[in-house]
Amino acid sequence: MTADIAITTADGVGTAVLDRPKALNALTLPMIRELAPALDVWAADPQVRAVIVKGAGDRAFCAGGDVRAIWEAGRNGRDASADHPTRAFFREEYRLNRQIHRFPKPYVALLDGITMGGGVGLSVHGSHRIVTEKTMFAMPETAIGLFPDVGATWFLTRCPDRVGTWLALTGARLKGADVLVADPAAHFVPSERLPELEAAIRSGQPVDDAVAAMRADPGPGTLGPHRDTIRRCFAHGTVEEILDALARDGGEFARETRDGLMHRSPTSLRVVLEQMKRGQGLSIEDALVLEYRLVQGCMDGHDFFEGIRAVLVDKDHAPKWQPSRLEDVGPDIVERHFRTPPEGDLDFA
Repeated sequence: MTADIAITTADGVGTAVLDRPKALNALTLPMIRELAPALDVWAADPQVRAVIVKGAGDRAFCAGGDVRAIWEAGRNGRDASADHPTRAFFREEYRLNRQIHRFPKPYVALLDGITMGGGVGLSVHGSHRIVTEKTMFAMPETAIGLFPDVGATWFLTRCPDRVGTWLALTGARLKGADVLVADPAAHFVPSERLPELEAAIRSGQPVDDAVAAMRADPGPGTLGPHRDTIRRCFAHGTVEEILDALARDGGEFARETRDGLMHRSPTSLRVVLEQMKRGQGLSIEDALVLEYRLVQGCMDGHDFFEGIRAVLVDKDHAPKWQPSRLEDVGPDIVERHFRTPPEGDLDFA
């Protein structure tokens, strides 16, 4: 057992508390290995009516997977074993994402704080996603030479007005009110009312009724005025066309968006746009199989390890991408990421 996640069952509710507040509750492989069997138990237990997942502390739900540990494990090369962390972590994380997606009972994720990467995977697949004024939601993977995973191929391709493609390429951060634009099925509840919401669920009140009673108006947010720009500029089929459209727009939002894209991994930008194309209409299972192929391609490449070095290790924020120019990322480099890895595709046995 790990002390980094607290699993309890009481009052007909299974509760998982991600308990690494100093690390913003970043998800580790031992945490995954605690939560997955707990979900199996709760799914089978007729006394359990619902599940609540939340983060410890007051800053984060879950700031992502522990990618620094993956960097440590893979930066000097990988052996061929299936249990190597660069394979085992993603394989088991993606299986957990699918398990949450298919969970047969109400699954209530409280996104009260930073929710990025792996934290999105722990929440967006559940039946009830609760955001607050403290929520900061993002998929920032292109900044570290990766791509939006944990089922992003499934959920970002379903966002309205090309918002999903914009989020995938830019890693833009959304506040609680704006999360409802990307995920219209989420619910806004003020942070101070979350204990009341939990108490109502534990008292036996149906989850839908408890959430409806606590919902509030989040206000207008900041994304609304930019949705037309996003829809127009991110509807194009190549990264170059998107950059050109942003340049032609002339507005401050478009200029800042374009400037941000120019600092992302060129390989990631091409791979992610292709991911968004191929992800249209996929089931969650097929989406996660595709993502396992992509992540193993990234583990065999350069940019992920350079991105982690620049952002999380040396913190110079000056990654040296290879290739460094978008025009040098040819179709062969992109296609390599979509190939079946030598150990085979992800399965859900």
